[in-house]
Amino acid sequence: MAKKVAVLAVNPVNGFGLFQYLEAFFENGISYKVFAVAENKEIKTNSGLTLITDDVIANLKRHEDEYDALVFGCGDAIPKFSENADKPYNQDMMAVIKTFGEKGKLMIGHCAAGMIFEFAGITEGKKIAVHPLAKAAVQKAVATDEKSEIDGNFYTAQTENSVWTMMEKVLEALK
Repeated sequence: MAKKVAVLAVNPVNGFGLFQYLEAFFENGISYKVFAVAENKEIKTNSGLTLITDDVIANLKRHEDEYDALVFGCGDAIPKFSENADKPYNQDMMAVIKTFGEKGKLMIGHCAAGMIFEFAGITEGKKIAVHPLAKAAVQKAVATDEKSEIDGNFYTAQTENSVWTMMEKVLEALK
């Protein structure tokens, strides 16, 4: 039986990255639900398109056991996160990521995902691919220069342009 995936979409989200996951999951019969890392379900892409997600991050908290994997759909994650770190939705996001990681669930993402996973305290000793500008912030994981890395339950890609390099393995793990 295919696994169920919780997809986190920051506001604004990188549509190209997000839609690669969603299209691949849809085409392969993998169940997913998109959660806005925001106060409401309406978010935007980096290019300004409005998206209505399935739910908000606050409603994923305490429901982590209903999912087998988490995808972090990056966008302007780091600048927006630093501007809004004290907001409940970002605190909820970090708590949810930490819970998924501590439970050993599949952790999937690109760009700053590995760095956000590290901020949540779940990457110690793991090889991760992160955006080159985020590499210096990674201290406990091993940030590589590879287009993507798969290390145990962590599936990370350097940017949205390299998500495809790990997608076959992501789909295998989710089927």
